[in-house]
Amino acid sequence: MAPSAIIAFTGLLSLLHLASAVAVPNHQDNVEPRQATCAPVPSAGKYPTWSQLPLQTTMPDPFLPLAYTTTDNAAGSSSFAQDVMSGKGKNRIQTPEEWYQCRQPEIIQMLQEYQYGYYPDHSQETVKSTRSGNTVNIEVTAGGKTGKFSATLALPSGASSSKPAPVVINIGGMSNQPYLQAGIAIVGFDYTRVASDSNAKTGAFFDIYSGRDIGSLAAWAWGFHRTLDALNASVPEIDPNRVGVTGCSRLGKGALAAGLLDKRITLTMPMSSGVQGAGPYRYHGLSGQDETLENSKQGAPWWSDSTLGTFVNHAENLPYDAHTIAAAIAPRALVIDQGTGDQFTNSKGTSVIVHPAAKLVYDFLGAGDKIAMSVRSGGHCDMSGFNSILPFVTHILQNATLTKNYNDLGSYGSPMATAYPWATAVPKPA
Repeated sequence: MAPSAIIAFTGLLSLLHLASAVAVPNHQDNVEPRQATCAPVPSAGKYPTWSQLPLQTTMPDPFLPLAYTTTDNAAGSSSFAQDVMSGKGKNRIQTPEEWYQCRQPEIIQMLQEYQYGYYPDHSQETVKSTRSGNTVNIEVTAGGKTGKFSATLALPSGASSSKPAPVVINIGGMSNQPYLQAGIAIVGFDYTRVASDSNAKTGAFFDIYSGRDIGSLAAWAWGFHRTLDALNASVPEIDPNRVGVTGCSRLGKGALAAGLLDKRITLTMPMSSGVQGAGPYRYHGLSGQDETLENSKQGAPWWSDSTLGTFVNHAENLPYDAHTIAAAIAPRALVIDQGTGDQFTNSKGTSVIVHPAAKLVYDFLGAGDKIAMSVRSGGHCDMSGFNSILPFVTHILQNATLTKNYNDLGSYGSPMATAYPWATAVPKPA
């Protein structure tokens, strides 16, 4: 059969985009959620510098708004930093409504300021999708400029417009066959065509947004999102409501950003992602090569915006850590994969600190079953990781019965609760 070509245009605002919070769940029909009073949020470029933030040697309290974290709140108290770290800060989030209406969008904006750079306004973009066989060509236009890249599609047997399959979008490659056999479509795109993995700042994203202070992680996240736009427009064999995103190492960092910045992503799957991903800035030496903010910023400064560089040698003044990124994805699903033999990233820190700290927020929101930690043997970006997380993937995307305990941290043992002392003060909604 000759390849078919389908052309479609999209450009209206996507189902998230950024500051709009995820809808608050579990309210009865026709009952409006209580409107929360949110803490003030700085405008872009006006955020506190490292010197205006307390030194936090433990993982920051995700329930404490930034406005009440800055040192000008200390009022001469010698215990201010300790109070902030231990969950005794003032005006903490108390309810899921406050989290969704106030804290979640605050975190998403804060992460753009301090780490990713500010994501473009998708409502100003037009996406053109042209499908020919298993290739989907994607053309994005905004402000009179155009960027182009393509994605490759692999459909499982039986997928059709009347029986669409869930999809995992990946960059850098993955273990395809187990997923296809499970009935999950696989789509990949060349991330280097979206944004170079270098200071060159070339690729489709920068063809449109040249000169912006935005890292390649956010640019790759944009590539995931525009690929999803194109699939929704021209591949009816894919279910747009069952979508996973994944990548490994630096590409896992990009996948985590993709899941954070678009609520259409059902399941986020960062693999061996390390610092600027699911690896902690604090407690960085528990395993691996001692990956830090400093050496990651020195080796690949283009991953993030320039603001993150101002925290070099001051990482413990950051008002967030990897658990904050993970928690902001809730209540959508997240599975983190790490190998105990990973010679690069801090697998132990991710497993015993980041995951359990983020899970406390998921539990607070009634979504504790939507976060998983996959601890396996093997090294960095070992393809066995994709098999290790597959039971959780099929559980989330296909409602399959979960057959594996993803709270089991294997040889790492138990969570390191001393790293997040605010755990004893998690709010208890009425």
